[in-house]
Amino acid sequence: MTTVRLPLFPLNSVLFPGLVLPLNIFEERYRAMMRDLLKTPEEDSRRFAVVAIRDGHEVASTAPGMPDQTAVPERGPTAGFGPDPLKAFHSVGCVADAATIRERADGTFEVLATGTTRMRLLSVDASGPFLTAELEELPEEKGDEAGALAEGVLRAFRQYQKRLAGARERTLSTGEAELPDEPAVVSYLVAAAMMLDTATKQRLLQAPDTASRLRDELKLLRSETAIIRNLPSLPASDLTRGPTSLN
Repeated sequence: MTTVRLPLFPLNSVLFPGLVLPLNIFEERYRAMMRDLLKTPEEDSRRFAVVAIRDGHEVASTAPGMPDQTAVPERGPTAGFGPDPLKAFHSVGCVADAATIRERADGTFEVLATGTTRMRLLSVDASGPFLTAELEELPEEKGDEAGALAEGVLRAFRQYQKRLAGARERTLSTGEAELPDEPAVVSYLVAAAMMLDTATKQRLLQAPDTASRLRDELKLLRSETAIIRNLPSLPASDLTRGPTSLN
Protein backbone atom coordinates (compact mmCIF):
# COMPACT_ATOMS: atom_id res chain seq x y z
CA MET A 1 0.00 0.00 0.00
CA THR A 2 1.45 3.35 -1.08
CA THR A 3 0.81 6.18 1.35
CA VAL A 4 1.53 9.90 1.38
CA ARG A 5 1.57 12.53 4.14
CA LEU A 6 -0.16 15.85 3.42
CA PRO A 7 -1.55 18.84 5.34
CA LEU A 8 -5.16 18.17 6.38
CA PHE A 9 -7.97 20.69 5.89
CA PRO A 10 -11.30 19.63 7.47
CA LEU A 11 -14.49 21.22 6.10
CA ASN A 12 -18.22 21.01 6.77
CA SER A 13 -18.65 20.02 3.12
CA VAL A 14 -17.46 17.37 0.65
CA LEU A 15 -14.92 18.05 -2.10
CA PHE A 16 -15.06 15.93 -5.28
CA PRO A 17 -12.30 15.37 -7.85
CA GLY A 18 -12.43 17.99 -10.59
CA LEU A 19 -14.38 20.53 -8.54
CA VAL A 20 -13.11 23.99 -7.61
CA LEU A 21 -12.66 24.92 -3.94
CA PRO A 22 -12.32 28.63 -3.00
CA LEU A 23 -11.12 29.22 0.57
CA ASN A 24 -10.91 32.31 2.77
CA ILE A 25 -8.18 31.52 5.30
CA PHE A 26 -8.09 33.43 8.57
CA GLU A 27 -7.48 30.93 11.41
CA GLU A 28 -3.85 30.72 12.46
CA ARG A 29 -3.60 26.93 12.04
CA TYR A 30 -4.68 27.20 8.39
CA ARG A 31 -2.61 30.33 7.78
CA ALA A 32 0.40 28.30 8.97
CA MET A 33 -0.59 25.57 6.52
CA MET A 34 -0.71 28.02 3.61
CA ARG A 35 2.65 29.54 4.56
CA ASP A 36 4.10 26.05 4.52
CA LEU A 37 2.53 25.25 1.13
CA LEU A 38 4.04 28.45 -0.28
CA LYS A 39 7.48 26.97 0.38
CA THR A 40 6.74 24.49 -2.42
CA PRO A 41 8.00 25.81 -5.78
CA GLU A 42 5.20 27.33 -7.86
CA GLU A 43 5.79 24.86 -10.69
CA ASP A 44 5.13 21.91 -8.33
CA SER A 45 1.78 20.78 -6.93
CA ARG A 46 0.84 22.43 -3.67
CA ARG A 47 -1.30 19.62 -2.34
CA PHE A 48 -3.36 19.22 0.80
CA ALA A 49 -6.12 16.83 1.81
CA VAL A 50 -9.74 17.84 2.37
CA VAL A 51 -12.01 15.75 4.59
CA ALA A 52 -15.61 16.32 5.64
CA ILE A 53 -16.16 16.77 9.36
CA ARG A 54 -18.23 14.02 10.96
CA ASP A 55 -18.29 15.48 14.47
CA GLY A 56 -16.87 18.92 15.21
CA HIS A 57 -16.65 22.49 13.97
CA GLU A 58 -14.94 23.90 10.89
CA VAL A 59 -14.11 27.15 12.67
CA ALA A 60 -12.89 27.10 16.26
CA SER A 61 -14.33 29.51 18.82
CA THR A 62 -12.30 32.69 19.07
CA ALA A 63 -13.95 34.30 22.09
CA PRO A 64 -16.10 33.34 25.07
CA GLY A 65 -19.76 33.18 24.19
CA MET A 66 -23.03 31.31 24.52
CA PRO A 67 -23.95 29.13 26.22
CA ASP A 68 -20.99 29.43 28.63
CA GLN A 69 -19.84 33.03 28.86
CA THR A 70 -16.72 32.00 30.80
CA ALA A 71 -15.58 29.34 28.32
CA VAL A 72 -11.94 29.50 27.25
CA PRO A 73 -11.52 29.48 23.45
CA GLU A 74 -9.95 26.36 21.99
CA ARG A 75 -6.50 26.72 20.50
CA GLY A 76 -4.18 24.66 18.34
CA PRO A 77 -4.56 22.37 15.34
CA THR A 78 -7.21 20.11 16.93
CA ALA A 79 -9.52 22.91 18.14
CA GLY A 80 -13.14 21.90 17.57
CA PHE A 81 -12.35 18.26 16.79
CA GLY A 82 -12.03 16.66 20.22
CA PRO A 83 -9.19 14.61 21.74
CA ASP A 84 -9.01 12.16 18.81
CA PRO A 85 -9.41 14.11 15.55
CA LEU A 86 -9.29 10.95 13.43
CA LYS A 87 -12.73 10.03 14.83
CA ALA A 88 -14.08 13.50 14.01
CA PHE A 89 -13.57 13.14 10.24
CA HIS A 90 -15.01 10.95 7.52
CA SER A 91 -12.47 8.38 6.40
CA VAL A 92 -12.63 9.16 2.66
CA GLY A 93 -11.76 12.61 1.35
CA CYS A 94 -10.14 14.30 -1.62
CA VAL A 95 -6.67 15.63 -2.40
CA ALA A 96 -6.72 19.29 -3.43
CA ASP A 97 -4.17 21.14 -5.55
CA ALA A 98 -3.86 24.83 -4.69
CA ALA A 99 -3.46 26.69 -7.98
CA THR A 100 -3.59 30.08 -6.26
CA ILE A 101 -2.48 31.05 -2.76
CA ARG A 102 -2.60 34.81 -2.25
CA GLU A 103 -1.63 36.39 1.07
CA ARG A 104 -3.46 39.59 1.99
CA ALA A 105 -1.93 42.52 3.83
CA ASP A 106 -3.54 41.42 7.11
CA GLY A 107 -1.95 37.94 6.94
CA THR A 108 -5.09 36.10 5.83
CA PHE A 109 -5.14 34.14 2.59
CA GLU A 110 -7.31 33.77 -0.48
CA VAL A 111 -6.93 30.28 -1.93
CA LEU A 112 -8.31 28.62 -5.04
CA ALA A 113 -7.81 24.86 -5.21
CA THR A 114 -9.15 21.97 -7.29
CA GLY A 115 -9.99 18.46 -6.16
CA THR A 116 -7.80 15.84 -7.83
CA THR A 117 -8.03 12.28 -6.43
CA ARG A 118 -9.90 10.48 -3.68
CA MET A 119 -7.97 9.33 -0.65
CA ARG A 120 -8.51 7.33 2.53
CA LEU A 121 -7.51 8.83 5.86
CA LEU A 122 -5.25 6.46 7.82
CA SER A 123 -3.92 8.60 10.67
CA VAL A 124 -3.82 12.20 11.87
CA ASP A 125 -0.80 13.98 13.36
CA ALA A 126 -1.48 17.00 15.58
CA SER A 127 2.09 17.60 16.75
CA GLY A 128 2.72 20.60 14.49
CA PRO A 129 1.03 23.98 14.00
CA PHE A 130 -1.57 22.39 11.70
CA LEU A 131 -2.96 18.89 11.16
CA THR A 132 -1.22 16.51 8.81
CA ALA A 133 -2.42 13.07 7.78
CA GLU A 134 -1.16 9.81 6.39
CA LEU A 135 -3.27 9.01 3.35
CA GLU A 136 -3.85 6.20 0.91
CA GLU A 137 -4.89 7.38 -2.54
CA LEU A 138 -7.95 5.51 -3.86
CA PRO A 139 -8.16 4.47 -7.53
CA GLU A 140 -11.41 5.14 -9.39
CA GLU A 141 -12.74 1.81 -10.63
CA LYS A 142 -15.20 2.04 -13.52
CA GLY A 143 -17.60 -0.79 -12.63
CA ASP A 144 -20.16 -2.47 -14.85
CA GLU A 145 -22.28 -0.48 -17.34
CA ALA A 146 -20.79 2.86 -16.28
CA GLY A 147 -21.19 4.33 -19.78
CA ALA A 148 -24.89 3.52 -20.08
CA LEU A 149 -25.51 4.69 -16.53
CA ALA A 150 -23.75 7.99 -17.22
CA GLU A 151 -26.07 8.62 -20.17
CA GLY A 152 -29.10 7.97 -17.98
CA VAL A 153 -27.76 10.20 -15.21
CA LEU A 154 -27.14 13.05 -17.67
CA ARG A 155 -30.71 12.83 -18.96
CA ALA A 156 -32.07 12.81 -15.41
CA PHE A 157 -29.73 15.62 -14.39
CA ARG A 158 -30.96 17.85 -17.24
CA GLN A 159 -34.51 17.33 -16.03
CA TYR A 160 -33.38 18.15 -12.50
CA GLN A 161 -31.70 21.35 -13.76
CA LYS A 162 -34.85 22.37 -15.62
CA ARG A 163 -36.95 21.84 -12.50
CA LEU A 164 -34.51 23.95 -10.45
CA ALA A 165 -34.51 26.70 -13.08
CA GLY A 166 -38.27 26.64 -13.27
CA ALA A 167 -38.61 26.76 -9.50
CA ARG A 168 -36.50 29.92 -9.46
CA GLU A 169 -38.13 31.39 -12.59
CA ARG A 170 -34.76 31.71 -14.27
CA THR A 171 -33.32 30.61 -17.59
CA LEU A 172 -31.19 27.48 -17.61
CA SER A 173 -27.70 28.74 -18.50
CA THR A 174 -25.80 25.46 -18.68
CA GLY A 175 -26.30 23.97 -22.13
CA GLU A 176 -26.14 20.30 -22.95
CA ALA A 177 -22.85 20.74 -24.85
CA GLU A 178 -21.17 21.92 -21.64
CA LEU A 179 -21.86 18.70 -19.74
CA PRO A 180 -19.16 15.99 -19.87
CA ASP A 181 -19.66 12.44 -21.07
CA GLU A 182 -16.84 10.58 -19.28
CA PRO A 183 -18.60 8.46 -16.62
CA ALA A 184 -16.35 9.31 -13.64
CA VAL A 185 -16.46 13.04 -14.43
CA VAL A 186 -20.25 12.89 -14.80
CA SER A 187 -20.57 11.12 -11.47
CA TYR A 188 -18.51 13.70 -9.59
CA LEU A 189 -20.09 16.73 -11.28
CA VAL A 190 -23.61 15.54 -10.54
CA ALA A 191 -22.72 14.61 -6.96
CA ALA A 192 -21.33 18.10 -6.36
CA ALA A 193 -24.16 19.96 -8.13
CA MET A 194 -27.15 18.28 -6.50
CA MET A 195 -28.82 19.79 -3.43
CA LEU A 196 -27.92 17.05 -0.96
CA ASP A 197 -26.85 16.93 2.66
CA THR A 198 -23.24 16.28 3.60
CA ALA A 199 -23.88 12.67 4.61
CA THR A 200 -25.36 11.84 1.20
CA LYS A 201 -22.56 13.61 -0.67
CA GLN A 202 -20.05 11.71 1.45
CA ARG A 203 -21.74 8.44 0.53
CA LEU A 204 -21.38 9.31 -3.14
CA LEU A 205 -17.72 10.27 -2.74
CA GLN A 206 -16.83 6.93 -1.15
CA ALA A 207 -18.83 4.75 -3.56
CA PRO A 208 -16.79 1.63 -4.46
CA ASP A 209 -16.79 2.45 -8.20
CA THR A 210 -18.17 4.87 -10.77
CA ALA A 211 -21.08 2.65 -11.76
CA SER A 212 -22.25 2.34 -8.14
CA ARG A 213 -22.10 6.11 -7.72
CA LEU A 214 -24.08 6.66 -10.92
CA ARG A 215 -26.77 4.16 -9.89
CA ASP A 216 -27.18 5.94 -6.58
CA GLU A 217 -27.33 9.32 -8.34
CA LEU A 218 -29.99 8.12 -10.76
CA LYS A 219 -32.26 7.20 -7.84
CA LEU A 220 -31.52 10.48 -6.08
CA LEU A 221 -32.16 12.57 -9.20
CA ARG A 222 -35.53 10.98 -9.80
CA SER A 223 -36.49 11.45 -6.17
CA GLU A 224 -35.23 15.04 -5.93
CA THR A 225 -36.87 16.04 -9.22
CA ALA A 226 -40.19 14.77 -7.91
CA ILE A 227 -39.72 16.77 -4.71
CA ILE A 228 -38.88 19.97 -6.59
CA ARG A 229 -42.05 19.53 -8.63
CA ASN A 230 -44.03 19.92 -5.40
CA LEU A 231 -41.69 22.30 -3.55
CA PRO A 232 -40.62 24.87 -6.18
CA SER A 233 -38.46 27.03 -3.92
CA LEU A 234 -35.10 25.26 -3.78
CA PRO A 235 -31.89 27.23 -4.49
CA ALA A 236 -29.93 26.83 -7.69
CA SER A 237 -26.38 25.49 -7.76
CA ASP A 238 -23.18 26.47 -9.51
CA LEU A 239 -21.92 23.32 -11.20
CA THR A 240 -18.20 23.93 -10.77
CA ARG A 241 -17.79 26.07 -7.68
CA GLY A 242 -19.12 25.76 -4.16
CA PRO A 243 -19.50 28.58 -1.63
CA THR A 244 -16.32 30.03 -0.22
CA SER A 245 -15.41 28.26 3.00
CA LEU A 246 -14.42 30.44 5.95
CA ASN A 247 -12.41 27.49 7.34
